[in-house]
Amino acid sequence: MSEAKFRVRVTKDHLVFSAAHFITFNGNVCERLHGHNWRTAVELAGPLDENRYVFDFIALRDAMQKIVSELDHHVLLPTKHRQIQVQSDEREVTATFEERRWVFPREDCVLLPVENTTAEEIAEWIATRLRSVVAAQPGVNISTIRVEVEENFGQWAICELPAEGR
Repeated sequence: MSEAKFRVRVTKDHLVFSAAHFITFNGNVCERLHGHNWRTAVELAGPLDENRYVFDFIALRDAMQKIVSELDHHVLLPTKHRQIQVQSDEREVTATFEERRWVFPREDCVLLPVENTTAEEIAEWIATRLRSVVAAQPGVNISTIRVEVEENFGQWAICELPAEGR
């Protein structure tokens, strides 16, 4: 039995999304609303399957494309933040932080179940979404899912999760 460890990694020029967000830090400091051209990469680790690969590159690329397309050209808002309150109906989303208030058309927003829309939390959200894709593939035995999100050139956040059922 080989002691080799295997990983597959996908990052493409089209696995990007443009999105606006704002975060809080240092307790009560809230950034201004601003946007980024976020880039992503995904890496899966595990043994070789019967086809002698860890995971199908095309299936992984397509799964990432679907996720980043959902985020592209939207305002990303956290639904679990202790200080940012997000309320929505079918028409609009209202976010408040202390005396500040933002109102957006509902179709322009993605409400993320995170505490803060940091690159780290976005990476974890994407990794969690990919778990179901990996779990749906028969005969695949992935041990870890690693997602990287680049907020600005050279500034990456990385989240590594054990695959589902581990």
